[in-house]
Amino acid sequence: MTIRHPYTADNPHPFAPYVAILARGKTKQRPFTFEEARDSMAMILRGEALPEQVGAYLMLLRLKEETPEEIAGFVEGTRATFQRPESLPQVDLDWSCYAGKRVQLPWFILSLLALVQSGVRVAMHGAEGHTPGRVYTRDVFSRFGLPVADGFDSAARQIEQHGLSYMPLETLSPVLRDLIELKPVLGLRSPVNSFTRLLNPFDAPTVMQGIFHRGFLDIHSGAAQILDIPNMAVFRGDGGEIEVRPNKPCPVWTTHGTADPVVETWPATLEDGHAPADEDMRVDWLVDVWEGRDTDPYAEAAILSTLAVTLKTMGRATSAGDARSQARDIWEGRDRSRFAPE
Repeated sequence: MTIRHPYTADNPHPFAPYVAILARGKTKQRPFTFEEARDSMAMILRGEALPEQVGAYLMLLRLKEETPEEIAGFVEGTRATFQRPESLPQVDLDWSCYAGKRVQLPWFILSLLALVQSGVRVAMHGAEGHTPGRVYTRDVFSRFGLPVADGFDSAARQIEQHGLSYMPLETLSPVLRDLIELKPVLGLRSPVNSFTRLLNPFDAPTVMQGIFHRGFLDIHSGAAQILDIPNMAVFRGDGGEIEVRPNKPCPVWTTHGTADPVVETWPATLEDGHAPADEDMRVDWLVDVWEGRDTDPYAEAAILSTLAVTLKTMGRATSAGDARSQARDIWEGRDRSRFAPE
């Protein structure tokens, strides 16, 4: 294979220095600074890097693992490419959905619908279809007529009208969507799967995050500090989504602006630590539970626990006990006759 390009050692490609920073060997390679991460990601999203460079860049980052400065820089570089309306609607809560569910249904969606009915405005964003055999947020939204945006303008209208919108990643950044789709080509996930969770496209003061690998808790908390997010919580959620597993203790890392993270372990609310997998993953069951036609201890515990952690992160509850009490009031006070926002 012959690769032809006009660049030479004396006239390198403008993106080449970023690859070199990561690949100079054990003694000379180093992480990006915030500014380098920001600028290099912006170049990729503007189409200013060659495909060979992008592949090397992503896998070198994956090999060494990202730092908080890099995650924060990638977020800022991406946000700089957004085509947002001049006037943004007020949003209370940012909720990312990038993992999909494969063992339990996405009960967190019912937590959010109850919050929206209580007056909280929620902007959701995520990706779908990148891993077979999972139920994704967009699948549920499309199935039940919940609002899915095709751009920033429609998302803004949906938030104003319904208090809720879901933005697929391709509406935020088609290039990022393409990069996530590279997993079957590269054989591994890339940093894109991590930093997209912090994009917060509508500048909500509270950002919730669920991750799968414990090692990213401090990295994402550190990135939130650098980004000066007023309220951010990250925990190891079911399947990597923002859903508390009620059968296990849940350490939650919370940051408020640039202050150091606080780690609070929320105890399990189900006595049986074993939760059998849902073999059917019947999406219609979400509506059955919402409308009270069916009940399930695991589902209700997941809904209430996720609500409670969110309320405390938002500053609407002063303690875990207060948060759990408010969560139950919100859940029990939901309009069971109305599943989708009006």
